[in-house]
Amino acid sequence: MVDFTRRQVLSKSVAAALGASVIGVASGDEVEESDTPGAPSVKGELKRFSTTAFGAEVTGPFVFQDGSLLYSLQHPEGGNPEPFGTAGIGYFSGFQFELDGDNDDFDELGTPQTEAEQRRVRSGNGEYTIFAHGRDEINGGEERLGVTQTPDGMDITLDNLNGTQYGAAATNPDCNQFVPTNDEGTEGYLFTNWENSPGNVSRIPLSQTQGGEWEADLDDALNLANTEPLRELGGTRINCYGDLSPWGTMISSEENYAHPRVSLTNQVGDIVDAGTGKGRIGGCQFWNRPNPTGIQSAVDDYYGDESWGIQGYWALDGVEFLAYYLGAEQADQTDYINTIQPITDVYPNPYRYGYHIDVREPTADPPQPIKYYVMGRASWEAPNIQADEQTVYGCSDGDSKGIYKFVADEPIPSYEDPMDVAGTLYAPKITNAQANASMVGTRKSPAQYPLEIEWMPLGHASNAEIEEWIAEYDGITQADYLETHAETDWEEDLEAALEEADQAVVEDGNQNYITNEEIVEWADQYYTEGHDGVDEELRRVPFLETRAAAKEIGASIEFNKAEGVDSRDGAGPGDPVYFGISEFNDDLANDTGDIQMDRVDGGIVYRGELEEDYNISTLEPVIVGPDFTDEPEDADDALRNVDNVYVMDDGRVLCCEDGFGGPARTYPNDGLYVYEPPESEEDEEETEDGEETEDGEETEDEEETENGEEETESPGNSTDAPDNTETPGNSTDTPGNSTDAPGNSTPGNSTDAPGNSTATPGNGNSTATPGNGNSTGS
Repeated sequence: MVDFTRRQVLSKSVAAALGASVIGVASGDEVEESDTPGAPSVKGELKRFSTTAFGAEVTGPFVFQDGSLLYSLQHPEGGNPEPFGTAGIGYFSGFQFELDGDNDDFDELGTPQTEAEQRRVRSGNGEYTIFAHGRDEINGGEERLGVTQTPDGMDITLDNLNGTQYGAAATNPDCNQFVPTNDEGTEGYLFTNWENSPGNVSRIPLSQTQGGEWEADLDDALNLANTEPLRELGGTRINCYGDLSPWGTMISSEENYAHPRVSLTNQVGDIVDAGTGKGRIGGCQFWNRPNPTGIQSAVDDYYGDESWGIQGYWALDGVEFLAYYLGAEQADQTDYINTIQPITDVYPNPYRYGYHIDVREPTADPPQPIKYYVMGRASWEAPNIQADEQTVYGCSDGDSKGIYKFVADEPIPSYEDPMDVAGTLYAPKITNAQANASMVGTRKSPAQYPLEIEWMPLGHASNAEIEEWIAEYDGITQADYLETHAETDWEEDLEAALEEADQAVVEDGNQNYITNEEIVEWADQYYTEGHDGVDEELRRVPFLETRAAAKEIGASIEFNKAEGVDSRDGAGPGDPVYFGISEFNDDLANDTGDIQMDRVDGGIVYRGELEEDYNISTLEPVIVGPDFTDEPEDADDALRNVDNVYVMDDGRVLCCEDGFGGPARTYPNDGLYVYEPPESEEDEEETEDGEETEDGEETEDEEETENGEEETESPGNSTDAPDNTETPGNSTDTPGNSTDAPGNSTPGNSTDAPGNSTATPGNGNSTATPGNGNSTGS
């Protein structure tokens, strides 16, 4: 049982604040890059199946009943030859996995070294065949695939509106889940996430021909975002990955990067204790600010040398477009620019976004979605619902984030009304000393030691209860931001009122929503009364402010880019669940918190084993990516910056990359790898660079070093320009200093043709010459 006191948490916060060298850094610095023992390495076999086209991520893999494979071509560079220059969804024609657990059923693909190879989707077997592109006409010509619309049917794009949009419309297809309508699995509906704001989920009728090819009926396809059932829920935003539920429905996850209330390692108690949010406040506090994404430049102006990076601010892109999606009058659209005139009629409630969405009745017209508020609010990459239909594991993407667990009181499908689903939400606590350098005196390699987890209950509630709490914040607009926080009348002096309101929010928090004091009071009562003994009005806190609440009670909210979680369908006790951590750095490799290990910028795939009650208590590293100081001979064939993980029925794992080449590699493309686990523990062998002794101790000496400052995230393409002037969204941030920047999934892509940018292929270290292998694509 994890035992904490409020005093322990506060003392940690005070120590962190005393150790800060500059404002905005409330923690120790992460260690420098080094030659980490065991990086890269694999326990089992890893084999490359495909590389995607330049500028694109590998996202949304799905394996059909016959072994056919598809994935999404997300935000490719527009200079690629067609059909690889526009975003789309495709399958590998002429190939099926044998689903016998053996990687011998496909040929390993070599690395792409020429420009021609880098600008297309490649595979060792089959031919990547796209059956739908973003912005294709669908639904009898009434819509375009992946594009959200206002209630009166206007496409929400930067061609029609001015402001910021999280990713050019319909350029970021992500998760794919196929719901069959016949026993053979040859007909059904393909549900696809579109990672934009406003977000979207499309449904495409799909069927397999006698010859084994897949065909899409785009004329009968639809965008769920443009149907009344989803619009009535407030719509959705930044739909990333998801899952196919045990009851056969699409689960779509909202990657709401704008939810951080505090930046990086800070806690809300730090703000309350200091009496100011300077250097600590997070992006969500500016949700209803006029032109919310403009807060970072405003803070830079207000505070000058004492300015700081606001975690998650860039993901406020598209919030005003979400208001137009809900029917707001476009009052701030004047002379083809987006002004700071506040939206005063209809505005989205922040507590309605950041959840898992279950598309119930997937074959209905229209389908009926439900949001699982009981599973917590986060920047969800993916959930993994276990075969008991009660236990759910979820990964929240970004810097200083968490992995979470939810356990329903009863099997979820057994509730006649899904709003009655009730259960307990849990946050992780990493407990083994080897994970913590301050406890054992030396920094251990994450390739050689597991993470031991105990789960801290945050609260218990029902979906209906939480929806009632959320509804209390409906009707709050940008006018409320100004009128609540500024004495100046905004109708008389808008600029002065906005500056006054911004600085008031920095000092005391946004009073329109849950307050800092409420979160601290919840934590105090948690320690004295337990998670189920807090005052009724405070029960909402861990469900609506999940990250802030978990941090406040000392949970290990330290993961960086937890990007994937999955198990095979029907997995039970003794079976594995895989977790993908895209980068093992930042808060995982500094000198505060429960995880203080060596740094692996290339990320780690962990394996947890389901216990009798579907609990997971140990995460064991099975695939370790490269250090970014590694040479190409080590990095070229290693899994780098894992994103989605997908466990096939035979136990093999599809591992997608979200790294876009970068340092150490001789090519810039992301790839799809197939991991074949060893048949038994005795068969586990470290490959590549890693070695492990019988007792798990390192075979090389480790050195603990210190690095400079942590950075805050940079926005994607939050421009005020129309679609044809957007800049590419492939991040060039230095790995290890990211603070929620989503890498290549950042918005980006030009023109009304989806998926274009201005990068050129090359190698991972420069912006340059096509074909030489090392450009990050700027």
